[in-house]
Amino acid sequence: MKQEKLLQRIEINPDVMVGKPVIKGTRLSVQFILGLLAQGEKPEEIINEYPGLLKDDIKACLMFSFKVLEETIFYPLQKTPAV
Repeated sequence: MKQEKLLQRIEINPDVMVGKPVIKGTRLSVQFILGLLAQGEKPEEIINEYPGLLKDDIKACLMFSFKVLEETIFYPLQKTPAV
């Protein structure tokens, strides 16, 4: 599935989860799904736990995160000498 199509599965609505990015039509935030993946949950396990969720929804969360990080500028913090 193309990037644009995947990203259409994510919505930001101030009336849903206080504007956190969520999978469209759910209250499952991108952050929540990424947290599950980071803890070692497999996409199939997440899909089984949340009926109606599709593998493309999980891919959309990953793509959304990639795009956000891609568009973010990071500045290194300067170390201050210990006193």
